[in-house]
Amino acid sequence: MQSLPFLPIIVFLSGLALGSFLNVVIYRLPRGKSLIRPSSTCPSCGKPIRFYDNIPVISFLVLRRRCRHCGEKISWRYPLVELLTAILFTLVASTYGFSLQSFGYILLTAMLIAITFIDLEHFIIPDYVTIPGAILGLILAVFSGHIAILNAVIGLLVGGVSLLLIGVIGDKLFKKESMGGGDIKLSALLGAYLGWQQVIFVLVCASFLGAVIGLAGILISKRIKETRLIPFGPFLALGALVSIFFGQYLIDLYVNTFLR
Repeated sequence: MQSLPFLPIIVFLSGLALGSFLNVVIYRLPRGKSLIRPSSTCPSCGKPIRFYDNIPVISFLVLRRRCRHCGEKISWRYPLVELLTAILFTLVASTYGFSLQSFGYILLTAMLIAITFIDLEHFIIPDYVTIPGAILGLILAVFSGHIAILNAVIGLLVGGVSLLLIGVIGDKLFKKESMGGGDIKLSALLGAYLGWQQVIFVLVCASFLGAVIGLAGILISKRIKETRLIPFGPFLALGALVSIFFGQYLIDLYVNTFLR
């Protein structure tokens, strides 16, 4: 990073641009629409969005959150995804420097952002993201060297099988589907990227966060008399981000504190 002083700025701007594309993915992929054609259009009136109205964050502010053609409000999700992508990309690059590992984690972060917002809205995690992502994780393990390929393969199996078993047990206990196939494939993807030790950490972290927020959701639902389902994918994504930035430190801290 010291030899590339402008890298954070380049990565941040690239994150804004890719965040704009991720908004297209989030909107179109679960609806079965092409990610390429047509070019960006207003979801309300269908009119094409000109390039000067499609500048990340800036156009949202200039247009005062409204479509230039029909005046319909633009969702806050668009600038949120763009800024979140830019910030997380910059944090990854600042942590891991100019490396293939950093590039791999940036790709993983992009997938996690898309998965999170799709799962929150549609309660699905597309195979078009998880299956190629898992394969890419194994390929990066071979070429980047940040984890051994055997570790990545075991991680894929541990991640996928762990949630599969949890799902089977949950189905029998609750007499209904308790773990979606998308969550299982996402966990396998994370194992391929992070290795078996880190994916176990991710599952523990995601389960803890899910339990805390789920309990809070139940209490809120009782007050407003409305029950809302909470997808597990965003918790897996959040656990993965914690692992990327703090996972090894927390694992070492646990080992040194409790297992020595």
